[in-house]
Amino acid sequence: MHELQEAIGYRFRDPGLLEQALTHTSYANEVLRDGLKSYERLEFLGDSILGFTTADYLLSTFPALHEGALSKLRSELVCETSLAQTATRLGLGNHLRLGRGEEATGGRTRVSIIADVVEAIIAAIYLDGGLVPAKRFIYTHVLVDTRQRIQMNADYKTMLQELVQRKKNQALVYETVSESGPDHDKHFEVRVSLNGQAVGHGEGSSKKRAEQAAAKAAIARLFPEQGVE
Repeated sequence: MHELQEAIGYRFRDPGLLEQALTHTSYANEVLRDGLKSYERLEFLGDSILGFTTADYLLSTFPALHEGALSKLRSELVCETSLAQTATRLGLGNHLRLGRGEEATGGRTRVSIIADVVEAIIAAIYLDGGLVPAKRFIYTHVLVDTRQRIQMNADYKTMLQELVQRKKNQALVYETVSESGPDHDKHFEVRVSLNGQAVGHGEGSSKKRAEQAAAKAAIARLFPEQGVE
């Protein structure tokens, strides 16, 4: 447990909470020890804490995005796959308490299980030390590199459209400035204009990529608070 607490970055006053967060239902049912609980109730609480903390982070970090975009980002950050990646980085699977059947069928690496354990650990930290260390865990281990992760998968055209629509009667137009190269190695240059004024320029190996690059440049110019570089 000492090694795991070092990885988590939090030392429990009540180690029993951490043990519960690592206990799968299959283990609790097999051992049949009085008072032995699985992580399910902790997972329920941790899910709410994670959702609230992530929403609060996104509201303060991306003040210009509307509710729809914020909801999409939150879903991507706290989805099962993302949480499983957090669990893998922390090595949580090595510390799980599983029943024999779950152990035999690969429960230590099952995405659904290790993702649930992350939420259970969030709740365990909250119950042991309060909201501050629970949020610190989330910021450090779940929301780590959020800006980079969002920008790697960002749809900049949609983002730009949503940002400019904060005002009425805004018109975005993408124009292919040039197209060169053979079919197997094309190169496109695109300009995006807002209400007839050029606001971004981009290049890429396809028209779509060039448009995304132009939209990204426009966001960086028009909405620097978004942190797009």
